[in-house]
Amino acid sequence: MAANSFKGHISLFSANAMWGLMSPVAKLVLVGGTISPLVMTDLRIFGAMLLFWGISFFTKREHVPHKDLAKLFWASLFAIIFNQGLFIFGVELTSPGNASIITTSMPLWAMVLAALFFGDPITGKKVIGIALGAGGAMLLILSSEVGASSGNAHGNIWGDLLVLFAEFCFAIYIVFFKGLVSKYSLITVMKWLFTFSFICMVPFSYTSLSATQWQNLTMSDIESIIFIVVGGTFFSYLLLVIGQKAVGPTTAGMYNYVQPVIACFVAVTWGLDSFSIIKAFAILMIFCGVFMVSTSRTKEQIAAYKAKLAAQQSKENK
Repeated sequence: MAANSFKGHISLFSANAMWGLMSPVAKLVLVGGTISPLVMTDLRIFGAMLLFWGISFFTKREHVPHKDLAKLFWASLFAIIFNQGLFIFGVELTSPGNASIITTSMPLWAMVLAALFFGDPITGKKVIGIALGAGGAMLLILSSEVGASSGNAHGNIWGDLLVLFAEFCFAIYIVFFKGLVSKYSLITVMKWLFTFSFICMVPFSYTSLSATQWQNLTMSDIESIIFIVVGGTFFSYLLLVIGQKAVGPTTAGMYNYVQPVIACFVAVTWGLDSFSIIKAFAILMIFCGVFMVSTSRTKEQIAAYKAKLAAQQSKENK
């Protein structure tokens, strides 16, 4: 169990680290104007779908009943379509700073949903951990935003709401589909998630795909797109399912805070930003928050503790 939990934590950290690295890499591609955010999303979904189906031919075939296929369809909507689609449109309406700050709400949504529908305990330690992580993420983001100019610095309420709903949708996937993704192999789950996502996305993005001037892509653009598809999508979602099977939904959500840390590190390394004491303190807050949530007692541990106390009291009464 301990080894499985450790594997889950490493997987979640690695997935979110690649998502954090994907942000500056994707920005380098999008700033050229050849690829739009919608087309980039299509490339991620289509590329990952091909990779998962390709690997599935070399693994043991699993039969998925129609009932579970329907559930996987809904999982694909919340994990990929609604999450990525709403985020893209939200970012177009609001400022990058607002969007980054709002993404820190996802672990809170996951904790509340897990508590309301599955009785996952909201412990003081868990609340403090989420507050530390959210505070550290916002401090890190705000410290990078100081002095930066933006044409939409104040954001837009509709854009903010779209980003907020995108995070809520991903929290729904993390909480409600844990049992489903644990039922089948990683490859089976992901190939169907991305297949359903691709089917849903194509009708809305066909015009953008047709209008893209593919011949204008540079070698640097192509290399970046390959990383985004293979690392930032294929491996990241694969690792996400491994982590989702091993740890609780609130803990899985907490690793969302790793993304701004990696993005900040890459920005500093590439000379796009500078490091400071404030950033160091923010990163410390984030990792302390993740540690507190991951070590908070689970529902099973609390139940076992209560049973132990009851047994001791019963023994003393005798």
